Amino acid sequence: MMRLLFWGILTVSLFPAVLSAQEFVVFEGAAGLPCSGKSVVLIAGDEEYRSEEMLTQMGRILAKHHGFTCTVLYAVNRENQEIDPLTVDNIPGLDALDTADLMVMFLRFRNLPDDQMEHIVKYFESGKPVLGIRTATHAFKIPGDRKWARYSFNSSQDQWQGGFGRRVLGETWINHHGNHKVEATRGVIAPGQEKHPIVTGCNDIFGPSDVYEVRLPLPEDSLPILLGMVLQGMNPKDPPVENGKNSPPMPILWTKSYTVDHGKPGRAVTSTIGSGLDFESAEVRRLLINSCYWLLDKQEEISAHRSVDLVGEYRPLGFGFGTFRKGFKPADVMEHKTPY
Repeated sequence: MMRLLFWGILTVSLFPAVLSAQEFVVFEGAAGLPCSGKSVVLIAGDEEYRSEEMLTQMGRILAKHHGFTCTVLYAVNRENQEIDPLTVDNIPGLDALDTADLMVMFLRFRNLPDDQMEHIVKYFESGKPVLGIRTATHAFKIPGDRKWARYSFNSSQDQWQGGFGRRVLGETWINHHGNHKVEATRGVIAPGQEKHPIVTGCNDIFGPSDVYEVRLPLPEDSLPILLGMVLQGMNPKDPPVENGKNSPPMPILWTKSYTVDHGKPGRAVTSTIGSGLDFESAEVRRLLINSCYWLLDKQEEISAHRSVDLVGEYRPLGFGFGTFRKGFKPADVMEHKTPY
């Protein structure tokens, strides 16, 4: 009880309106590290790939090993206040974006109320950087009569075809390219990008999630960094398929510049590899953490020797709709009552 009370006292001074209700969590950054003093907001909200587990662990790593102060937001059920990925219309604490240096988002088909979307839109209008993971390409599904309908993955509005995904991240939802749950992914550095800071120390990139289809070429302000080889099975040693899916291979991580409406220019990294299971791989963790450094223009601080070790327990569940761990609230995450 004392530990919970201490956390409440510590964080209320930083975010009084929201944290007093413990609707999200904050991992304070360690001092004396390259990114000490930088603030990251990580937003989890997908039904299948366990973003609530993956981003919690990512926040712990960024705080302990790299110095970021990490605010992790979740889809929260309004009735029981539990973390609930099936709640598509409520992510408390988005006002933390107003003072954030970086956004990391792993969302899927969210239909957030206008007042919550306002913070997201304001962030992108400011031109601040974003790391979009996996289903972030189709982060929003907003009806056409709503204020922010142009952010919807299937938007057809002028200059917003494909919505937020296409406009900001470089692609919206197209389809699975690899056979879902059957054909895993091997990451291969794109030709000419072997010395790109994002792939520093990333020599053995594998994830059980499948390659997503994207339209080739990507928008001209995009740069593919990592390509995804579709494998014949779900094991790291499985060979690539020989059915044409890898001719050419799809990009699975790229950089992009963006502007929204009359906002300031910003830059993004999109990675379609990065599910909860993918994040068990140290190489995938390093890839995404290097991306955070690059987005904040701290590429000179990227090193293959910086730790990406897991912090505490991390036992992610497999892919599945409605199979998330139930009964946990954000306060339970702070109290280490969750296995992630």
